[in-house]
Amino acid sequence: MKYIIAIPRYIYTTYALIAFVLIMLVLLPFVIIASFFGINGGNFIYKLCNIWGSIWYFFVGIWHKEIYEVPHTTQKPLIFVANHISYLDIPAIVKGIHQPYRALGKYEMVKIPVFGWIYRSAVILVDRSSHEKRARSVRALKAALAKDISILLFPEGTFNETGKPLKFFYDGAFRIAIETQTNIKPLILPDTVNRLHYTNIFSLTPGINRVIYLEEISVQGYTLKDIEQLKETVFAAMQKALLKYGSW
Repeated sequence: MKYIIAIPRYIYTTYALIAFVLIMLVLLPFVIIASFFGINGGNFIYKLCNIWGSIWYFFVGIWHKEIYEVPHTTQKPLIFVANHISYLDIPAIVKGIHQPYRALGKYEMVKIPVFGWIYRSAVILVDRSSHEKRARSVRALKAALAKDISILLFPEGTFNETGKPLKFFYDGAFRIAIETQTNIKPLILPDTVNRLHYTNIFSLTPGINRVIYLEEISVQGYTLKDIEQLKETVFAAMQKALLKYGSW
């Protein structure tokens, strides 16, 4: 019986994957052209990805919703941080941030045919195989901020598989925030794990997919000695919001 019940979900997920790839192929020529135009081209690629996400959401029945707990400004660079628990986190982020930004992404993703090329053009890659390569990524993130382009990092690093709202945070985002004196803007994604669970690519379901904007956290007065305090402040704000909006 369980196999019979699973058949519609397999059909739906296969349909969603085909739709994802077809939309990607339609937009690919525009991404290739934009990749030759530096910063402005990179900004345009994110707009294309937003269009990609909007079309795909429509065809698979996912409803994007944004909730702002406080008014949000797009007029200055910020360090966005979000919880990470599903492959749907990226589409949610792409649709939810409405200002120029660059995300930090895993180098391994460039190996995916076609998608990897778009991915390489859109994100700042991090290769954790050596300290030198990690440092290069940090310099690229700081360079983006210096050009008034926001950045996005997942402070948990990888999927949170703990069963708790959040797992421990790495220092990277908070160190960059203090060193560049750039405020942190926490986002939470309470629905992505319900739309697509990290354990099963065939668990995709239609429904709401919210992005919650939390209050901006100032780093004014913080020094590198205060990294742990800053991490705890952001962690507490995000965990409280996940408990409020999520299913934990």
